[in-house]
Amino acid sequence: MEGEKKQVERITAREEDFAQWYTDVVTKAELIHYSSVKGCVILRPDGYAIWENIQRNLDRLFKETGVENVSLPLLIPEHLLQKEKDHVEGFAPEVAWVTLGGEETLSERLCIRPTSETLFCDFYADIIQSYRELPKLYNQWCSVVRWEKTTRPFLRSTEFLWQEGHTAHATEEEARERTLQMLNLYADFCEEYLAIPVIKGEKTQKEKFAGAKSTYTIEALMHDGKALQSATSHLFGDGFAKAFSIRYSDKNNVLQYVHQTSWGLSTRIIGALIMVHGDDSGLILPPKIAPIQIMLIPIQTKKEGIVVKLQEWENQLSKVFRVKADYSDKSPGWKFNEQEMRGIPLRLELGPRDLQNQQMTAVRRDTGEKISIPFSHLEQKVKELLDDIQDSLLQKANKHLENHIYEAKSYEEFKQLIASKPGIVKMMWCEQENCEKQIKEETGASSRCIPFQQESLGEKCPVCHQAAKKMVYWGKAY
Repeated sequence: MEGEKKQVERITAREEDFAQWYTDVVTKAELIHYSSVKGCVILRPDGYAIWENIQRNLDRLFKETGVENVSLPLLIPEHLLQKEKDHVEGFAPEVAWVTLGGEETLSERLCIRPTSETLFCDFYADIIQSYRELPKLYNQWCSVVRWEKTTRPFLRSTEFLWQEGHTAHATEEEARERTLQMLNLYADFCEEYLAIPVIKGEKTQKEKFAGAKSTYTIEALMHDGKALQSATSHLFGDGFAKAFSIRYSDKNNVLQYVHQTSWGLSTRIIGALIMVHGDDSGLILPPKIAPIQIMLIPIQTKKEGIVVKLQEWENQLSKVFRVKADYSDKSPGWKFNEQEMRGIPLRLELGPRDLQNQQMTAVRRDTGEKISIPFSHLEQKVKELLDDIQDSLLQKANKHLENHIYEAKSYEEFKQLIASKPGIVKMMWCEQENCEKQIKEETGASSRCIPFQQESLGEKCPVCHQAAKKMVYWGKAY
């Protein structure tokens, strides 16, 4: 039993050191392995399987809106980046460059993509000629490289996996509609599949994507009260189109610039999954996204009939659910701890007494509740339990979010809340960047978004006492 206890004790308690708890979970639950390249990690099978489930479901949802997948090169010629001034300035500090090809110095540096706007623009400039070819609704699943100074697995890596959608439209109205459509798709996906509630809104001018006209975001709240930007959707207008000369002939044969969007979600969302749902025993994964939904564990494998019966149920349940059985010679206690560490939503145990009573013992990962289920109702009851676990995780996360949103009507109150109450603070703002910078410098909190659902908390900006224009969500963030 001592070895079984140590397996859990290796995880630092969340309330003791949340950052160390996070690192313990991603390594001990075998989601990642550190690579020999600083800031890069190896996604182990469980970590990659979570991403595969996210990718599979998002890809289907994208395609239901008319999106098609493409694949563009990894390398971007320097002259393409220079075409859009704001964009290149925004990414300049993070860009990695290729200067040699074999042993020869390249005539032009090649950028390893930090994002693919410029490649898509160059592509669209070649293939779009007429209004009949619009809209272009393209997406690619790929990795990108951003030379980060400080890295953490999933949350901020030198190289990470993501999807980036890039669309071209005849009008700004159509582009804006697509921008908001994809933002809503992300928000619905996070709630329905990941059980993560989000706040939707627009980024301030200071926080928007380099080169965008408007940036929209979904923000999630982690267990420690920090916010995490979980996905973004950008309206480019015709700025990139003018820089890259992406034009089409309209119905009157007049040349017009296209209007573009870009939207993306990355493996950073796996970090959100861990920090929203995990506990001191490890991961807790929502059933809809868990690589393994049910772990079958035999008790006393040498007892006649236990393994045979469990194998029968493994075959039956595998037709409907993602199931794995542990027939190893590890002790049941070790297996329980391992299942909990990995966040598998439901454990089904079969021991001699269970077999005699023609039942299994189900144990929920989220609550630890034990339930005896007759064989005759096993499949139906398992489905009900998995659905309830999914719903319960969302309800718990919703409650956490609601309980950690505060309201400040004065700057002093704001500073006190930011310093003492982990979470998000609502406060009015004058829309001046100077006030936004002052808040960040003095409190460490940044503007998370201007929510679509506005409230009036006062007529003046609490920082400068000028007329308030917007209510903003502020908070410390990853």
